[in-house]
Amino acid sequence: MLKKVLITVGTLVLIAIVALVYMNYQNRTMSPSDEQRITTSTGLDVRISYSRPSVRDRLIFGTEEHEALQPFGQYWRLGANEATVMEFSAPVKVAGYDLPAGTYGVYAIPGPDSFKIGFNTTWDRWGYSEPDYSQDAASFMVPVEGHEHVEQFTIQIGETDNGVRIICEWDDIRFVIPVQEVK
Repeated sequence: MLKKVLITVGTLVLIAIVALVYMNYQNRTMSPSDEQRITTSTGLDVRISYSRPSVRDRLIFGTEEHEALQPFGQYWRLGANEATVMEFSAPVKVAGYDLPAGTYGVYAIPGPDSFKIGFNTTWDRWGYSEPDYSQDAASFMVPVEGHEHVEQFTIQIGETDNGVRIICEWDDIRFVIPVQEVK
């Protein structure tokens, strides 16, 4: 009798593990991970790790009443799956706020005209749940620019005269996070 119970429990655990692995695989194929890196001419290294969800005929940004995937005024992990992570090899100013060299979990709170962007010192976590906002190293607003349709969320890094521009695009929005090197 004990043997049958152990076999049944073992089988159920195995089925649960297989189901979790399959669901994780499905999430990753629908929102594949990506990494962007740049080393500027002055030696600043910037690395961004994130996942790239797709629009797939959904309303992405808007109101809850319109059943937007990402309603205005609510936390967004700035991608999918794990938290979006940005790493700087040297101290920087992000939108005018001083950030020491290090690794940060980055999130957004969308609005119709601007997004609040947060750099949080807790970065090694699943992105679905909101971070502890008291751990924010910086948070600021960036304006939203209208843009041509981009099916899959994309982050690009471009060098500027004094740092980099982090460009985020998805659906019909675009916003830029300015990063300056601290000398």
